[in-house]
Amino acid sequence: MRILIAEDDPIIADGLCRTLRASGYAVDRAANGLDADTALVANTYDLLILDLGLPKLPGLEVLKRLRARNSTVPVLILTAMDGTEDRVRGLDLGADDYMVKPFELPELEARVRALTRRSSGSSPMMYHGPLRYDQVGRVALMNGVPLDLSARELGLLEVLISRAGRLVSKDQLVDQLCGWGEEVSHNAIEVYVHRLRKKLEPGGVRIATVRGLGYCLEKPQEVSGA
Repeated sequence: MRILIAEDDPIIADGLCRTLRASGYAVDRAANGLDADTALVANTYDLLILDLGLPKLPGLEVLKRLRARNSTVPVLILTAMDGTEDRVRGLDLGADDYMVKPFELPELEARVRALTRRSSGSSPMMYHGPLRYDQVGRVALMNGVPLDLSARELGLLEVLISRAGRLVSKDQLVDQLCGWGEEVSHNAIEVYVHRLRKKLEPGGVRIATVRGLGYCLEKPQEVSGA
């Protein structure tokens, strides 16, 4: 999943980027409202984390423009303004959630998971044969046993299991797994797929390669009765 953070405070922005990337999200950052608005026009995001006190273009104006384009991307507002009127204005303009600075990162992560899950309309738990993926805890289990996956492998699995049975191109994987400034080649994607495949195949879950096109998490084979 890809997230845009619109935050002008470099310390807060850096902390958010590090935390969310460590959890397997692709993260882009805009330091002002104009850059945020441009990014939202040019790219597709699963979530916008929006500071209201942005330079060049206020956060509320970014939100107004976003909703005027009929975008349904979830928006989590971050602000130092904690008055009821400020919260109401943000929510009335189309924000989905609201956090007042300072905030705790674990709570923010929980809200991110809730918003992205709600927008996708999916259950917190995703199943694929013996494989189970918990979107809340961001944990994958094979036959009930947790898999030891890196952040990249976890992000890759999330994309593939959400599109199980459908082809996912390398370009789509790069777009979903990488933020601005992250140079990830198709060869690197092949390496991540290879590592994830080695951890899934012993449990009977197979990632098929469609040469020149991409990858597909195959439908689990049914076990016939005796």
